[in-house]
Amino acid sequence: MPRILAITGGVGGAKLALGLSKILSADEVLFAVNTGDDFTHFGLHISPDIDSLTYALAEQNNTELGWGRAGETWQFIEAMQQLGGDTWFRLGDKDLALHMRRTELLQAGANLTAATAQITTALGIQHRVAPMSDDAVRTLVHTDLGTLAFQHYFVREQCQPAVSGFEFSGMQDAQLNPVIAEFLNTCDGVVICPSNPYVSVDPLLGLPGMRQALTRLPLIAVSPIVGGIALKGPAAKMMRELNVPATASAVAAHYDGLLSGFVLDNTDAAHADQFNVPVLVTNTIMDSLQSKIALAQACVSFLQELD
Repeated sequence: MPRILAITGGVGGAKLALGLSKILSADEVLFAVNTGDDFTHFGLHISPDIDSLTYALAEQNNTELGWGRAGETWQFIEAMQQLGGDTWFRLGDKDLALHMRRTELLQAGANLTAATAQITTALGIQHRVAPMSDDAVRTLVHTDLGTLAFQHYFVREQCQPAVSGFEFSGMQDAQLNPVIAEFLNTCDGVVICPSNPYVSVDPLLGLPGMRQALTRLPLIAVSPIVGGIALKGPAAKMMRELNVPATASAVAAHYDGLLSGFVLDNTDAAHADQFNVPVLVTNTIMDSLQSKIALAQACVSFLQELD
């Protein structure tokens, strides 16, 4: 099997990552994860995209809520609310333990990569989860309410403000995670999982040296837009507010210069001739473990055909 770098962020990306983990060994795939969403809350370092992937790979994600950890309880946040604390970001009790452990490791001198490795190993995950950088990069969203930290836009304001652009604070001083850089030197191809291109993928692509490294490799992206809507998250809303068509072809255009191929859902099959790269038309709606694995297998085969 080929060695693949999977770029992921958010719940949609984590779904495909789980499928890839079922068909590729720990040596055959590395998950490069967006950390632009990271922030500090209650004094804790919270990494939402890393956590979504961690829970997915551990098969402990909360399928009822669509985010967080399965079997969650809420005594902490309920007690915090009773005390008049800030509860717009709902932390479950099990989730809170993970954030506390990460913060403890970071305060003891571990970097984010090492802290993530300890946590994923403790949860029985064999595959490597690599934060995009050990340096702080923070996504800011320019909106009609002003510039908002990403979690304030996404969770506190529930994506309601109109978006006019994005900024990645700290990007100019950040370095690509050496684990990712080393893997890129020996891998056979790259898959961009169905994640938001603006806030889940662009932070990683903006790191120094990342785009140049990717241009040397076959790269495919799975559309996060199906039939003009985002299956998860605000990608389609953002695109419309940026005066970009909420279409799969617009996502492909966003990655112009990097793509070797594009994965399109069956719903959009009639538009397959709008792309200037080879297109794989298949089911991209991952509503079961079987569908996650099937899409992962299709992506790996497609990459091998393009190589």
